[in-house]
Amino acid sequence: MSERRLRSADDVPLIVHVIYRLGVGGLENGVINLVNRLPRERFRHAIVCLTEAADFARRIERDDVQIYELHKRDGNDPAVVWRLFRLLRRLRPAVVHTRNLGTLEGQVSAWLARVPVRIHGEHGWDVFDPHGQSRKYQLIRRWHAPLIQRFVPLSGQLEDYLARRVGIAAGRCRRIYNGVDTVRFCPGPTRDRLPTGFAGAGDIVIGTVGRLHGVKDQLTLVRAFLILRERLPTMRSALRLVLIGDGPLRTDCEQLLQAAGAAEQAWLPGSLDAVHELLRAMDIFVLPSIAEGISNTILEAMATGLPVVATAVGGNAELVDDPQSGKLVPPSDPEALAQAIAGYVQDTDLRDQAGRNARLRVERLFTLEGMLQSYTELYESELAPRPKRRAISRGRLHVRD
Repeated sequence: MSERRLRSADDVPLIVHVIYRLGVGGLENGVINLVNRLPRERFRHAIVCLTEAADFARRIERDDVQIYELHKRDGNDPAVVWRLFRLLRRLRPAVVHTRNLGTLEGQVSAWLARVPVRIHGEHGWDVFDPHGQSRKYQLIRRWHAPLIQRFVPLSGQLEDYLARRVGIAAGRCRRIYNGVDTVRFCPGPTRDRLPTGFAGAGDIVIGTVGRLHGVKDQLTLVRAFLILRERLPTMRSALRLVLIGDGPLRTDCEQLLQAAGAAEQAWLPGSLDAVHELLRAMDIFVLPSIAEGISNTILEAMATGLPVVATAVGGNAELVDDPQSGKLVPPSDPEALAQAIAGYVQDTDLRDQAGRNARLRVERLFTLEGMLQSYTELYESELAPRPKRRAISRGRLHVRD
């Protein structure tokens, strides 16, 4: 177990965020945004990783945040419940906030440790259940539900899932959308972060950001790009493809591009920092996933003023206003994806207008400030003293907390 030194302030409530692993990802980015940006005088924070904390932890800006690693073994590891229980008994937090299926066992530890407020966030389905259809995983959520006081789904689809599949009453849910930093992510086209000579002023850069993994399905985007080269022969030489991220699909994507003679029109640099600058180098953003929760990268692209072409899965339809700010297409359909992208490739005015609409939509509905305010209200409302209720049991009058 490792930790950072915490500057104690007993009168400020401590929130313990329980996550599976502190690595690169939208869920983890959201946690770090809360830790960095929520008012220091109102909340303290600690992060518990059931497994480990990777280099992503360096993004934490506060110097008073503890990070714990419990080194959970693969598969079922009942000992981690005991280790977390002991840690919570020592820390005595006011709130424990678990996230996604992989951390639900943390609610058992929090209940045993008598943590006053227990919150669980649903950011998206498990990688082994990308569409939320697993009966087993629904039952696991249902079994843990009595331990949880408030559920936080990050999309309307996840809220509906909790209601219909898990049986969570609407009054126990509070939907909070992710928010994006509209100062950091803002319009300002520049090719500075692209390799020298890769894309000129007249070229059109089609790009995506995310782990190159099966559920993200960048292979469908590569196939759509190759279709575009054939369907738009007069624009063929101006097309560019940028895939930011690393993962098991990277080699497959490179081989597909190489076989089609398109490798020189594509850039696959692996994982890179300064995503906000990379997005400004793009003209069109594409998210070809076969499953999503609420995509941070869609929000970041919209805030950058890019039209977004995304698959109609998960919460994507709640972000992309088709056709005002982008297009939605079926998953795993390179023909449909190519057709949607082609509209923006061929029409500069349409592309620019969709990008402006995307930026306005983020400023109205998905700002980081709005997200922070929602979580502040959530934590403070759950921490507020609750009026005692009177109940009659066995003929005697009792006071129930």
